[in-house]
Amino acid sequence: MKNASLLLRSFLFNAIMWTSVLVYAPLSLCTLPLPRDARYRFITQWTRFNLWCLGRICHIRFQVHGAEHLPDEPVIVASNHQSAWETLAFQVIFPPQSWVLKRELLFIPFFGWALALTWPIVINRSARRKALRQILVAGKVRLDAGRWVVVFPEGTRRPPGALGRFGIGAALLAKHTGRPIVPVTHDAGRFWPRRGFLKHPGVVTVTIGRPIPPEGPPEELTARVRASVEGQNRFSTSP
Repeated sequence: MKNASLLLRSFLFNAIMWTSVLVYAPLSLCTLPLPRDARYRFITQWTRFNLWCLGRICHIRFQVHGAEHLPDEPVIVASNHQSAWETLAFQVIFPPQSWVLKRELLFIPFFGWALALTWPIVINRSARRKALRQILVAGKVRLDAGRWVVVFPEGTRRPPGALGRFGIGAALLAKHTGRPIVPVTHDAGRFWPRRGFLKHPGVVTVTIGRPIPPEGPPEELTARVRASVEGQNRFSTSP
């Protein structure tokens, strides 16, 4: 009976989420003439709606530790990547932001079109040097415009307890702009697994570390950021 309830709740949430994409994405396209910040506020209402549905239907909520570490000025957020959950919740937890994301996401009908209006930093991961240049140039523009930049240095979602190798992009951007990196850890994969249909009830824990200044060679800075993310991760590896 418990498994049947879990399946039903997961199906209902997924149906609502993707139906809402079909409704909200075309409306988001209508915001194109509006200022960038107005577009962002409108589009992220979809995120808030789906997080509310996730809590009400699947009983997945979240708590944040370390919010006092967030600076007042735009910075770079470097987080582990386990789930689709953080792509929703970070829009609520952090100030207006631009993500570093692979260009293939923009090809998804409706969803990708609306995503493009949020002013992301779009990269071609198969062309590494060009991708790094895009992060440096576009990242500085976003930060100077008051946007936070969110980076998932692992590059792809990984299961809980399996922190991957960190790419150097966040460190290079920090060195290029003089902005610190805020390390973030969460355990969303325990409740919303990568490529997982079932959504397990529970409380996602998000831990925000102290900002790491852009000091030392990029490789050393990357290692410090990864060590901080790993050190904040004290979570179980199963739901």
